[in-house]
Amino acid sequence: TSGLIGGFVAGGSAHANWWYFVLALAGLLVAHASNNLINDYFDLTSGVDTSTAPRALYAPHPVLSGWIEKSDLRRAIIILNLADASILGLLFAVRGWPVVAFALAGLLVSVFYVAPPLRLKHRGLGEPGVFIVWGPLMVCGTYYVTAGALPMWVWAASLPYAILVTTVLIGKHIDKLPYDSGQHVRTLPVILGERASLRLNQGLMILFYAVTVGLVLAGVYGIGVLLVLAALPVLWRTLAFYSKPKPDRQPPGYPVWPLWYVGSAFIHTRRAGGLLVMGLILSRAIAII
Repeated sequence: TSGLIGGFVAGGSAHANWWYFVLALAGLLVAHASNNLINDYFDLTSGVDTSTAPRALYAPHPVLSGWIEKSDLRRAIIILNLADASILGLLFAVRGWPVVAFALAGLLVSVFYVAPPLRLKHRGLGEPGVFIVWGPLMVCGTYYVTAGALPMWVWAASLPYAILVTTVLIGKHIDKLPYDSGQHVRTLPVILGERASLRLNQGLMILFYAVTVGLVLAGVYGIGVLLVLAALPVLWRTLAFYSKPKPDRQPPGYPVWPLWYVGSAFIHTRRAGGLLVMGLILSRAIAII
């Protein structure tokens, strides 16, 4: 979604190259897959992920579930990054060093989110790191690859979806707060506490709409992006969900226990993010007409 936003915002540029956009989008998808495997690998080697950890309970862990060996996981990470390096080489040839800077910045945050010595997630910096990657790095990087330039206003255009993705991660870390605290993993919810983190996430969800409307009024986004307001009913339900305590036991039929708050944040992000993309397409259509 971040890549789509960057590309569609760049659609108004006379120099937009859609083949470069498709390459950038493919690179982001491969990088995302690699990031997930990197998180699993380093959390496993550091002892954070065990058979009783939330990560192994709400979804199969590739190694702990017995699907592959740790060495296979490591090889998969290498293969994915080699594939991304190939895409990077092609884009470097046509767009130059800024592409490399965006890619390396994303890779560093991706690796050191859980890898020593930085371990951003362990220091309350994982959430800001995700905000930077899913907003400025992905959106602005894709815009640059597509258009060959990077006006300052694009950085502002990258903020709304970055806010949404951050709410998903905060929701997940609220759910994992007791476990992370016991493992001395100081995520932002561990540092702030559950109540403050719930209010923070509610505030960020509301902020998404305020920033998006502000960018439309400022002319950064087209009028079609106001389509995101159709997600307000989902926002109300999500805010209400965050105002209620998590149940002590898994409700019947609930699929991803012990996760709870992250689910509603994800549903809201999927709806609002999808409408943002559709709004960008609508705005472009209006501009052409």
